[in-house]
Amino acid sequence: MFKSKLLAILMLSSSVGLAFGDSFQVTGSAGTTLKVEEISVFHEPWAMTFLPDARMLVTEKSGKMLLVSANGKDQTQVWGLPEVDYGGQGGMGDVVLHPEFSENRLVYFSYVEKGKGKTRGAVVSRAQLIEQDGNASLQNIETIWEQFPKVTGRGHYSHRIVFGPDGKLFITSGDRQKLDPAQDFDSALGKLIRLNDDGSLPDDNPFQDKGELAKTFWSIGHRNLLGIAFDQDGHLWQTEMGPRNGDELNLNLKAANYGWPVVSEGSHYSGLPIPSHDTRPEFETPKAYWVPSIAPSGLVIYRGDVFPDWNGDAFIGGLASQALIRVDLNGDSASEAERFSWDARIREVEQGSDAALYEVDDGGGGRLLRLTQQ
Repeated sequence: MFKSKLLAILMLSSSVGLAFGDSFQVTGSAGTTLKVEEISVFHEPWAMTFLPDARMLVTEKSGKMLLVSANGKDQTQVWGLPEVDYGGQGGMGDVVLHPEFSENRLVYFSYVEKGKGKTRGAVVSRAQLIEQDGNASLQNIETIWEQFPKVTGRGHYSHRIVFGPDGKLFITSGDRQKLDPAQDFDSALGKLIRLNDDGSLPDDNPFQDKGELAKTFWSIGHRNLLGIAFDQDGHLWQTEMGPRNGDELNLNLKAANYGWPVVSEGSHYSGLPIPSHDTRPEFETPKAYWVPSIAPSGLVIYRGDVFPDWNGDAFIGGLASQALIRVDLNGDSASEAERFSWDARIREVEQGSDAALYEVDDGGGGRLLRLTQQ
């Protein structure tokens, strides 16, 4: 049944000119040419991560996780996932490995679950990835974080996850399009969360005197954080969707307040202006921002030998911009260096085990692409 579904997806991709296994070239705004290889196809892929043996775990928003061979040809459904609330921006989300995955087989994943009435919220769980007799499943599932409060609406969950160099788990928690809770210490909306790997509280989190919930916060005043990554110096960077324009790349600092919804480099969708960051110096200012919007999604900071000149650069997947955006990071400064555009919304970008860049397109028939130097 699963193989027939994959065949149907491949036939659909071929019908719109995205032949499975093809490659093409794309030249960036600074004149760099990349070779882009199509190596697999998914339905609404949202995130991916690489196993030590170069295989991948890929999530699909409708509620699936797939174990994918290194060459992309074989997909095995991972069983045992909890039921997800699928709709709008919600569904299955991110997936990362525990830093000691080779020993403990622990996988961390995020998704959206229903609450009471018409409410819903993001969840992060962990489980062991077990492979036996050609099958793959998640076992011993533990919920380690729930977005509080659950609210109505189907947007701005964020729920990206990353492990820091110190082994702590960081979770992005969007404002759920409710705005003001991003400044509220009694709400986890619009925050960056930091936990131990078992979901317990680190005693060095910054907001120890703001209530029990606030003890989970690392930073506040965020909108919709859809990309998060550490650089080689241990600095944490995150992308954030602005309202109407004003998308941000932030250097994330302990105890910092990034100002949403009080300040922004964009405006409300109604057209009403929002004061810019420079009017309120108590708020952290983005290191780079975009007007018009790029709609930033996944984020990776490159370190490898396939693109030696780009070591330390950030790569951002763009949805509305339909582009992969390379950003030069220099200490605590950032600036767009090059933009690679093709006719696809880019949902996620990661560095592979082979040091190539990989990205997945958004939506039905979303391609997994491998990027190398031409």
